[in-house]
Amino acid sequence: MEENVELAPPDIRTKQNARARSLLRNMFDAAVAAANPIKVLADHLPEKPKGRCVVVGAGKASAAMAAALEAAWPDVPMQGIVVTRDDHAVPTRHITILEASHPVPDARSEQAAQEILQAVKGLGPDDLVIALISGGGSALLALPIKGIMLEEKQNIGRQLLHSGATIAEINTVRKHLSAIKGGKLAEAAAPAQVITLVISDVPGDDPAIIASGPTVPDKTTDQDALRILRKYNLDVPASISHALEQEPTKDPTQQSVNPKNRVEMMATPLMALQAAADVARKAGITPLILGDALEGESSVMGVVMSGIARSVQAHGVPVQAPAVLLSGGETTVTIRSGQKPGKGGRNTEFLLACALVLNGQKGIWGLAGDTDGIDGTEDAAGAIFTPDTLARGIQNGVSAEDFLGRHDSYSFFEKLGDLIKTGPTLTNVNDVRLLLVL
Repeated sequence: MEENVELAPPDIRTKQNARARSLLRNMFDAAVAAANPIKVLADHLPEKPKGRCVVVGAGKASAAMAAALEAAWPDVPMQGIVVTRDDHAVPTRHITILEASHPVPDARSEQAAQEILQAVKGLGPDDLVIALISGGGSALLALPIKGIMLEEKQNIGRQLLHSGATIAEINTVRKHLSAIKGGKLAEAAAPAQVITLVISDVPGDDPAIIASGPTVPDKTTDQDALRILRKYNLDVPASISHALEQEPTKDPTQQSVNPKNRVEMMATPLMALQAAADVARKAGITPLILGDALEGESSVMGVVMSGIARSVQAHGVPVQAPAVLLSGGETTVTIRSGQKPGKGGRNTEFLLACALVLNGQKGIWGLAGDTDGIDGTEDAAGAIFTPDTLARGIQNGVSAEDFLGRHDSYSFFEKLGDLIKTGPTLTNVNDVRLLLVL
């Protein structure tokens, strides 16, 4: 242990840390910039409509997307409503911006969903609906189906977020408890054409999962949602069980869809990783993208990626150092029943696990962050770990093992001054994880 956490001479350590920190932060910033709606939206717009143009949307990036749309089409009369997370609104001229709660919906989420459904009613075949969809939209559009109270949806949502369920599983349940998700918004807009512009935050970029697919036909069933609730042994109120058990199973192929509707993927996790990789190449570092859709427990992901970094350093496999390992996707943090977690998110938990596995190994640094600027529910996008993270933790009287055990990774990196705080980035292409081997 003492040999592993021994610090390098101060002058060498300072230069290496400064270079590594700067490069990692530049890579992360490039990943975020690659999903900037102002940069990418104009390339995905359809032909201007003959009739009315109604804009709706939901997600952490939806307000910025609305502003970008207005800038790209200054001569097109438009109206509409989008809902975004608190503190994510931006000025617009014609499109109304609403804010609501995330990741657990509130009454404003329900009201926003009702107003958006109303905005698309009574349209004709010459009218155009542009749906601006990004991550976070599931919580921001929370209109329960008949017979279910918002409070019951909120409770199920909280349980799912702590259960270790994947985002695809969580959103499957959300769709079947919703009167607007799972393609229902597009059905309400018929016969108008619906063009959905998407910034993806989910593994695989499935538009039916992003924000629970309010304009995309749903291929899952009520029985799928029930199986997920039972899989994670959730405390399900009778009203929800009854609604899912009694609702007749719909054939997804029979969902009413305008054949002119289409989805345009504006920005994805892979695009963000490729932008980060370009920064590494320009710095003389070989990038290796391990995947844009990696899922699993955050701490386990830390063990796996740290093991690959060690192989790079020791054997030049699967890539020769100097190199950086990149991955995207959404990991999970499972909270045990009865456990009261500390402050943390999936990215800081991943990094703290990395630091413990590497145990002060020289020449390896890491950064992980959520591209929306908010890791979980805290005010940091993520953090950075360095070869001397554990040693500095000891110097500050904090144990990495203890903090990881109680899911308090935010507090650990806060004490070391290694949190990354960007504020809301107004976009979201999920997490970016970087391990730099010099």
